[in-house]
Amino acid sequence: MSTTEKTDKREHILLVAEELFAGKGFDGTSVRDIAHLAGVNLAMISYYFGSKENLLKELIEYRFSYTVSLLEEKSNDQLQSPWEKIEWIIDFYVERIINNRRFHSIMSQEYNTARSSEIKELITSIKMQNLERIKKIIAEGQRKGVFRKIDVEMTLATMMGTITQVINSKNVYCVLLRIDTTDEKEYQEKITQRLKTHLRELLQAHLIGK
Repeated sequence: MSTTEKTDKREHILLVAEELFAGKGFDGTSVRDIAHLAGVNLAMISYYFGSKENLLKELIEYRFSYTVSLLEEKSNDQLQSPWEKIEWIIDFYVERIINNRRFHSIMSQEYNTARSSEIKELITSIKMQNLERIKKIIAEGQRKGVFRKIDVEMTLATMMGTITQVINSKNVYCVLLRIDTTDEKEYQEKITQRLKTHLRELLQAHLIGK
């Protein structure tokens, strides 16, 4: 098996595990379930990941690695203004979380369980890296006199908390916003645009005062 084939097979198993963890929960999913749906044998999962918990760790790192690298690049971008970077971050996070709701549902489940301190520490560490990069952008805006002095940590909590609340309470917000819960395309389009617009207006008023 070539390196490319190994990578493809590994990613396939991770995505199948993600689907099952989101639908049945980590505890409700067996390695046998993953192997069956992925069309591989148990030995292959053991070879690639060793255990179900290690598989979950690799899924977390796999999903977060893309975000970490993009935020690092954006925070060091010298061509965009601090506000343009914040607008990009809003758009990126809204789209990323909506398009990967299964994964973020797993993260919420795992972060609120006492099963594994190692998993919780991994999630915390990666999220802190990302938040520190956003704090760096806000600090840049303050140095340049573009952003006001604000409670940066609570500002981040407001932005992330708003996105998470709306996404994790899909049925509630579909009723509130009169969206057909069975129409996934309508849901994604309407929620995405309203969240982006709301957060831009909210943060612009908060950071800039306009």
